[in-house]
Amino acid sequence: MGKRVGLVVNPTAGRNRGAALGLVVAARLRSAGHEVLELGDESYDAARDRALGAISQGVDVLAVVGGDGMVHLGVNLAADTKTTLAVIAAGTGNDVARALGLPVHDPVRAADVVTSGVPRTVDAARHVDAHGASHWYAGVLGAGFDSLVTERANAWTWPRGRMRYNLAVARELALFRPIPYAVTVDGTRHETRAMLVVVGNGPSYGGGMRVVPDARLDDGLLDVMVLHDISTAEFLRVFPRVFRGTHVTHPAVTVVRGREVTLEADGITAYADGERFAPLPLTVEAVPGALTVLVPATDVA
Repeated sequence: MGKRVGLVVNPTAGRNRGAALGLVVAARLRSAGHEVLELGDESYDAARDRALGAISQGVDVLAVVGGDGMVHLGVNLAADTKTTLAVIAAGTGNDVARALGLPVHDPVRAADVVTSGVPRTVDAARHVDAHGASHWYAGVLGAGFDSLVTERANAWTWPRGRMRYNLAVARELALFRPIPYAVTVDGTRHETRAMLVVVGNGPSYGGGMRVVPDARLDDGLLDVMVLHDISTAEFLRVFPRVFRGTHVTHPAVTVVRGREVTLEADGITAYADGERFAPLPLTVEAVPGALTVLVPATDVA
């Protein structure tokens, strides 16, 4: 039976191939008998507003085409609602899609999950701001060296892709000083000087950096990783291990789990799912079963 699908496309995803990929996805969905409402727009805010309008009028599935930034948009639209999310991974990182076992860089296979996939209920992390508004993420929140690097990289227009991020790492590392943090997990407060703190609902960010490798999307918990104060030389030795997740055995790394996490530090803005999220201090909580996502049928027992 055909579904009513709201389709939101990031036109710059996949090295500016997002618009073309969106056409491929829309055609594939229509050929499978679905009604497709194309909701993409030139700006993130405009696309969000169009998607909200479509959801209010009723869609069976909200499908987002792009990278983790588009997943972030989809999560903030669908979390804690009856809206089912479909992720068509077409970005640079695609960490959330990988954690969900979804096809990556294969828009036709990913679109077919809308037709043949099954719903999977997973957790999401929620921050409630001072005005009472909820802000959600599905993957990893970073607050420290990593977020400063992202701030710097986002301010540059050249080069593109991973090289821009690598250059931002080199530049930030030359200026960086360890940050005094207070980290409170389920009411237990820890004070430390650290390079960074991450809070993961999922295991990875940055295109495969398994920063909290044991994090699970459906365990009702957040994994908190603290990289304590180390020298620049030691940081450069530890950093490559994050792609295998073996950095967690380093003596300067602490990992704890909890349902509610508060981070306090001066001058730090947290990023979540690669998107600018909120300044510290902030509190995030795991909300079990907050999100329903379509996944391949073989991935659900």
